[in-house]
Amino acid sequence: MIMDPAKLRLVIQQTLTPLGIYSANAEELLMATCANESNLGLYKVQAKGGPAHGIMQIETATFNDIWANYLAYHQTLGDGIKLLNSGVIGISSDLDNNDRYSVAMARVFYMRCPGALPDAGNLDAIWAYYKQYYNTPAGAAVEGIFKYKYQAYVLGQS
Repeated sequence: MIMDPAKLRLVIQQTLTPLGIYSANAEELLMATCANESNLGLYKVQAKGGPAHGIMQIETATFNDIWANYLAYHQTLGDGIKLLNSGVIGISSDLDNNDRYSVAMARVFYMRCPGALPDAGNLDAIWAYYKQYYNTPAGAAVEGIFKYKYQAYVLGQS
């Protein structure tokens, strides 16, 4: 089921604020990421048996890398994120039914990327940042589809 964008915003705010990693720019980037990756929560497991999980469609290798190469060195943040998952690191499939965990892990993914997050009011910059770092230049995301999904799912415009 597609998520209500207002409810997803609350999930993002209520998840990231206590962890000390919330910003309006991060919120909008995560909203756009969720819209493109899972049609705002409609798909929580990647189609055709792919490796991505949760509303942010985080791949298993990426999930494992975040824990091994970032959160292992940022213990306070890692401990806070573990609490979102019953106090354990878990496995990537835990993201399938835990939207807060998925949001937190996607935010940490973006924390590892260089440069400042794009401005929340600049969809072109959000697209460019998402494409460069989350989807990668070799990824299948298309700008027109990304922007359409953002407008349709996040803004409620068709």
